[in-house]
Amino acid sequence: RCVQETAFNQRELDLNCQLCIQMNGNTTVITDEEGHSRDFAFDYSFWSHDGFENDEKGYSYPVSDKYADQQKVFEEVGQEILNNASAGYHCCLFAYGQTGAGKSYSMVGYGANKGIVPITCSEIFNRIRDRTNERMSFEIMYSMLEIYNEKVQDLLIPTSKRPQGGLKIREHKSYGVFVEGLGKHPVECYEDIERLMEEGNTNRTIGSTQMNASSSRAHTIITLEFKQKEFVEKRTTEKLSVINLVDLAGSEKLSKTGASGDRMKEGCMINKSLTVLGIVISSLALLSEGKKKVVVPYRDLSLIHISEPTRLLSISYAVFCLKKKKHYSLKEHQPRAVSY
Repeated sequence: RCVQETAFNQRELDLNCQLCIQMNGNTTVITDEEGHSRDFAFDYSFWSHDGFENDEKGYSYPVSDKYADQQKVFEEVGQEILNNASAGYHCCLFAYGQTGAGKSYSMVGYGANKGIVPITCSEIFNRIRDRTNERMSFEIMYSMLEIYNEKVQDLLIPTSKRPQGGLKIREHKSYGVFVEGLGKHPVECYEDIERLMEEGNTNRTIGSTQMNASSSRAHTIITLEFKQKEFVEKRTTEKLSVINLVDLAGSEKLSKTGASGDRMKEGCMINKSLTVLGIVISSLALLSEGKKKVVVPYRDLSLIHISEPTRLLSISYAVFCLKKKKHYSLKEHQPRAVSY
């Protein structure tokens, strides 16, 4: 569980927004409009709001000990994901926050400031190169989809060639849950992933609202199927890890976004899906506490249904990207939500 505080975007600067979040170590402090403060403890609290300068390539490097650049976030969170995937565990990383909070920056990044997803994909090939020998071999399959208004679409298929009703989520007694018709692409180097990621990002559904000029209108899931083969004394053992990297569409309030028509319909569906996600997480928390007769509504939400294979033998991480401004969007993230 971690939180990253990113810099103001241009719209927030134009509105003269005031910061009302501070970080002390792994403690995040939120101050409301009346001056009341509350502390929240996370595994990691990353301060990426200020304390940096940009080099000639546009990369934001730290000029203070407090600033956490994209590489720092990866070293603390991404490395653990790869360690667990190498051990044969399924992993899931997702970014949650209101629209315009900086989720896509944390996950994908912009320009020279690559996010945790591309850095993780690059590092996995560095590890493969160091470990490949006559006894060890590796295979990676890449897929990228979006869930728009609860319809699943392959982002590596041109929009004109996609099925109108979306792809179907199926279950198989041996393979578990899968998306029928979703393309799985073998990749041999990071450049292959980078090319596919750029192609998929071009096909993502985005729209402009009053809160975010390039708002993601769908949840995006990048999946890496990481297979390790070891040959020992004429025997072959295999370990398969599924890594789901999820960029959630941001929660939003219609009165703030000014959405209407399709944008309003999208916003309602986004909020509904995030509500169901919250119910699923709460139900899992109750089960972990030993509560019985708890029904987890996995099939009520395409996002969760697709991620079912990573429930067993899984280690999940959540990146909460919360950006707080006084007199503007503080109420969108009440302390109860942050605590949750």
